[in-house]
Amino acid sequence: MIVISGPSGVGKDAVLRALKKSNLPIYHVITMNTRYPRLDEKEGVDYFFVSREEFKRMIQNDELLEYSRVYDDYKGVPKEQIRKALASGKDVLLRLDVQGAEKIKKLYPQAILIFLVPSNQEEWYKRLGGRTHRQEKDMHTRIATVKTELKSAPRFDYIVVNAQGKLNETVKIIEAIITAEHHRTNQKPIQI
Repeated sequence: MIVISGPSGVGKDAVLRALKKSNLPIYHVITMNTRYPRLDEKEGVDYFFVSREEFKRMIQNDELLEYSRVYDDYKGVPKEQIRKALASGKDVLLRLDVQGAEKIKKLYPQAILIFLVPSNQEEWYKRLGGRTHRQEKDMHTRIATVKTELKSAPRFDYIVVNAQGKLNETVKIIEAIITAEHHRTNQKPIQI
């Protein structure tokens, strides 16, 4: 199980799309989200977009492996998605926020956590600011959250710089990590 994480605006989605095109045998787990899709996002490809009521029903029915509230929305990992991924015999790949990644590591210590960071603060501000026109208060909240999330980086197994315009290099590093992990001694299978 490989978890790609990092602060908002670091390029997790771009890295994930590029990894899907690689030759590695990976099963991308699609997570759930209660926010509205962005213009470039597709239902069932990037996320399963559901209402808050549906999300709360899934919590009550114990259908989520983990979930978090992030920026006033809920995100979570459906257990059914993980079961399908594990049954495929491929590496399980998840894109999660930092809270979700830490929860997965507690549940499955053998999971491999990769923390993406931009090459510098200025680059990150440009990425985040260019995503949509955000209110100043929202931007302050995101900056404060990122500062907290960056403190979590040492708890991850790997930190990978995702520099602007260097997506191929980022993907090659992650592919090398996955390949190296397959040669680790004492591998333990993940079961739900």
